[in-house]
Amino acid sequence: MFIDEVKVFARAGHGGKGCVAFHRETFVPKGGPSGGNGGRGGDVILQADHDLNNLIAQYYSPRLIAEKGEAGMGKGMDGHAGKDLLVRVPCGTLIWKLESKLAPAELPAASVSPSESAQTLRLSTGERPMFRRAGAARALEIDLSKDTPEETTGGIQGAELIADLTEHGQQFVLCKGGRGGLGNRNFATARRQTPRFAQPGEPGEEGEFRLELRLIAEVGLVGYPNAGKSTLLSAISHARPKIAPYPFTTLHPQIGIVEYSDYHRLTVCDVPGLIQGAHQNVGLGHAFLRHIERCKILVLLIDMAGVDGRAPWEDYKQVLSELELYDPALLEKPRLVAANKMDEPVAETNLKTFKRKIPKTPVLPLAAAFDEGIKKFKNVIREAVETANAKS
Repeated sequence: MFIDEVKVFARAGHGGKGCVAFHRETFVPKGGPSGGNGGRGGDVILQADHDLNNLIAQYYSPRLIAEKGEAGMGKGMDGHAGKDLLVRVPCGTLIWKLESKLAPAELPAASVSPSESAQTLRLSTGERPMFRRAGAARALEIDLSKDTPEETTGGIQGAELIADLTEHGQQFVLCKGGRGGLGNRNFATARRQTPRFAQPGEPGEEGEFRLELRLIAEVGLVGYPNAGKSTLLSAISHARPKIAPYPFTTLHPQIGIVEYSDYHRLTVCDVPGLIQGAHQNVGLGHAFLRHIERCKILVLLIDMAGVDGRAPWEDYKQVLSELELYDPALLEKPRLVAANKMDEPVAETNLKTFKRKIPKTPVLPLAAAFDEGIKKFKNVIREAVETANAKS
């Protein structure tokens, strides 16, 4: 299964609460405060890994929850920090933060008294620490400026791109863990020598995100269904995509590695066939087109035999139109035109007509099913990629 888009919920670990304790030992019946601090909550970290090629792991585990920090203890012992959650994703993953907004009228009525809410606002600004008693802490931890989890489960208004992981080992902190609360030993003063309160830990960051994979390849194969893209990919690389004599045999992008005698390598992406209206997501066009946005060059593969009853020159114009309507920047990429299925008798006649109707457009003839023109094709795409790299 190939998964290139998934929605996840991530939550960093909450900070551990501070401890209220006092030093007690033989002959020291009334020692000073000795409550330890709570540990920091773990972060949720995404890391790009070139050994992965899709988001199937996040598809089956969409909840990314980091470890909480340990609470502080007596005798001045601080709690352990929560363990960070490291999530590996393939190179080329974009992270979108999904926003959730509510109208002011939808906010719930507070279930605390005015005096308690005022105390909450004072304590949230850091003017005074939270009380340790369980009942008071639950009341005082209510923040009237935030929505409750039940209200943030729906109403997604949009998304914001927050990261793009393209290089192996690149990391991004998706959610940062909360700080641990201070123990009562931090609040001892000359006038308040036995503080009986401590801070609770800060909550970790959380939110809903959409992970979107855009494959990183140097060459992108684009064309109509049944043009022979999968056959060409299998001819120039060791990739073995499914090949059959009917459209939409390929349902998700395929990556192949082209190897040369001098140990040089190129990555080639076979995008499923495009149809008219792909820029409007007809035939899942958006799911396919986004995978060629990172390619250095594009290869427009044309069925020069017209086995599906279409004119090759019309296919060429339609593919260019779909690319331009989806993203005009795609037409600025270097592109090659490859005429496939030249083993068919009508292909030579169609090629002459193609050159007459589409002048000043070099065409590379080949027959991928019989390995004709494959060697020249490999050399041409290598030169094109090297030229594109030199210009960038």
